[in-house]
Amino acid sequence: MHKILVCDSIADEGLEILRSVGQVEVRTGLSETELTSAVKHAAAIVVRSSTQITAPVLEAAGECQVVARAGVGVDNIDVPAATRRGILVVNSPAGNILAAAEHTVALLLAAARHVPQADRSMKAGEWDRKNFAGRQIEGKTLGLIGFGNVGRAVARRAQALGMRVVAYDPYVTEERAAADGVELVSLDQVLSQGHFISLHAVATAASEGLIGERELALVRPGAILVNTARGALVDEMALVSALREGRLAAAALDVFAEEPTPNLELVGLPNVIATPHVGALTEEAQVNVAVDAARQVADVLAGRPPRWPVNAPVLPSEALETLAPMVPLVRALGRLSRSLLQGPLRSLEMLCSETLTSDHLRYLTGVALATLLEGTTEEPVNVVNARVLAEERHVEVGEDRSSEDRGYTNLVELRVGADEAVTVWGALLDRDRPRIVNVDGYEMDLPPVGLTLLVWREGHGRPGFVGRVGSLLGDAGISITAIQVSQRADAGVGLMALSVRSEIPAEVLRQIAAEHGVVRTCTVDFGS
Repeated sequence: MHKILVCDSIADEGLEILRSVGQVEVRTGLSETELTSAVKHAAAIVVRSSTQITAPVLEAAGECQVVARAGVGVDNIDVPAATRRGILVVNSPAGNILAAAEHTVALLLAAARHVPQADRSMKAGEWDRKNFAGRQIEGKTLGLIGFGNVGRAVARRAQALGMRVVAYDPYVTEERAAADGVELVSLDQVLSQGHFISLHAVATAASEGLIGERELALVRPGAILVNTARGALVDEMALVSALREGRLAAAALDVFAEEPTPNLELVGLPNVIATPHVGALTEEAQVNVAVDAARQVADVLAGRPPRWPVNAPVLPSEALETLAPMVPLVRALGRLSRSLLQGPLRSLEMLCSETLTSDHLRYLTGVALATLLEGTTEEPVNVVNARVLAEERHVEVGEDRSSEDRGYTNLVELRVGADEAVTVWGALLDRDRPRIVNVDGYEMDLPPVGLTLLVWREGHGRPGFVGRVGSLLGDAGISITAIQVSQRADAGVGLMALSVRSEIPAEVLRQIAAEHGVVRTCTVDFGS
């Protein structure tokens, strides 16, 4: 039988499933050295959040087929190392949605009625009713920042309590929000309208510090902030100031920038309720994630695809080798389209060479879709689950093969729909050199590497503009590696693409955008 190593405590229901498909060995609290020895001959490894599955551990796990995380996230697993060794990584992102939503509502109510403070007062022998007058939540506005699975679950419960719900999520359509009875508004409107503000955004580099000094200055007087998502979403020192100055009445927090050693200056404030990241810790949620992880292990060991793969290929190795040169090109087109989009993603259509098989085309469409959805969901996105997540968001997906080469071999075209449609072309030169060759009708020969600044400008023929932009970047210490300029016959606007060596400061971008005739700027990070 398969050896299955369980490194953290999981619910018995999950262990029962694992025992039905293999020989289960439960060994918790192992050091890396002990773990390196224990994983030998293991076909599957199951963890929660404590055990670190590092590259040396994976190297020692010569027979391992799958590492399963019983919970959301895979931050304690070296996914690249697992991928290099051909080991599947799966997690269980859906098992604790209700637990997180219920904890959010619990914190909201506790903050509104001063429950922890009143409890402490009673235990100190006091009877201090006048200082604990709370507020009712019926008829109040709840502002959600992030409207994914947890945000929607919170909205339903808040509506049942008589609250009006508004939400900000740049990746959600108005139609989808309206179907849940929620009004989609801007971030500033959520902050200014919400009597209660609850965070449910995905933690990415772009969303770090999403709620800072500027945002907290916009909240309505007496508002209460709840965060059960990620601590990095909030500038904690700005939050301390807002609470001390009374701009916020209170905050209820389950997550912190540093865990398990949170900012004591913040959690020690009298108008802060703090819990130690227990939003997902219910008996039912622990059963759900354990069962979900165990079922996926059973599927993998039986040769079936898992439900929530993090790094799984879906084609035979021979087919993946055939597509290997095209995958970076498609990813680059996806990153470019994502940067160009204005509004939430509504549709994706891919056209490729007729020499590709239907399976090849479907795989590449999944790559493009996963790239477009990356960072917009609570779940990890890859070619396996991208279509499921797109369907949940009512994104229309199409693919076709075309006999038109338009002057290029191995041409790929993405047509992406949002508030305004975006069309980009890419091609492989000499079969292994990806190039962006057309951006919404502007012809290019752009290597998709590193950072690129796109600038659209009216009156394209006026002299001095390229030099002016170059000076602004040079003064900021930004090196330019290439410049391309393109015009469309049907437009009086030119497009300039500048490849740069380092990130452009926001102030420099504002200066470029303020130059005469500039109608739009956009930065694209193609990666290395």
